[in-house]
Amino acid sequence: MKPLLDVHDVSYSYHTLSGETKALNRLSFQVQFNEFLGIVGPSGCGKSTILSLIFGLLSPESGEIKIHEALCKDHTMPIGYMLQKDHLLEWRTIYENALLGLEINHQMTPARLKAVDQMFRDYGLEHFKNAKPSQLSGGMRQRAALIRTLALNPGLLLLDEPFSALDYQTRLNVSEDIYTILKKKHKSAILVTHDISEAISFCDRIVVLTNRPATIKEIVPIHLSIEEKTPLKARSAKEFQDYFNRLWGDLND
Repeated sequence: MKPLLDVHDVSYSYHTLSGETKALNRLSFQVQFNEFLGIVGPSGCGKSTILSLIFGLLSPESGEIKIHEALCKDHTMPIGYMLQKDHLLEWRTIYENALLGLEINHQMTPARLKAVDQMFRDYGLEHFKNAKPSQLSGGMRQRAALIRTLALNPGLLLLDEPFSALDYQTRLNVSEDIYTILKKKHKSAILVTHDISEAISFCDRIVVLTNRPATIKEIVPIHLSIEEKTPLKARSAKEFQDYFNRLWGDLND
């Protein structure tokens, strides 16, 4: 079966008046259906640039990025993007924020609104629909941002350090929530993170990048001996520390 996403031999450079900065050098990897792929690497190596290329905000200088035709056919917005900050608009209620993508894309249909209402119930935000973002905790704001992203029914989610602005305890809980939500909805995701533990606990495979210009050092499949993986349960798996040491060694070689 064809992969959901195929990044093949992609290179990219930033150009300024002072010259060229090569960011990515001939990257190739795939994302399968219902897979969570992690991307880790040194700071400034181009992790977020990869997401911008996949989303279409940038165009590769060479190579190609292919999305499975079923994703484009069956999903209104084939790719969703969650950033480090939730970017909720303070002058709109949480519910109005969740509907923003539907408004922009002229898709305020009864079926779409019903799906959003159900997500508010499922994710514990039903009683906060009329609250402003400033009235919610960081974890609740991220759940609202996730509803806004899922409202357009994307098949692939790009997660650019979506938990890094949260305190540690909230970060663990929100990571658990979002993992469970995406698995239940049979979504695929790419998680960019600086947190090795987060990558191991959340992802099925992890792409390890080198310093800029980034190349792929290795791709590490994650196999944990637990019955039902969640980010919290994964941290107690006996293999967890071995994966951590391996990835730490890769990043600090």
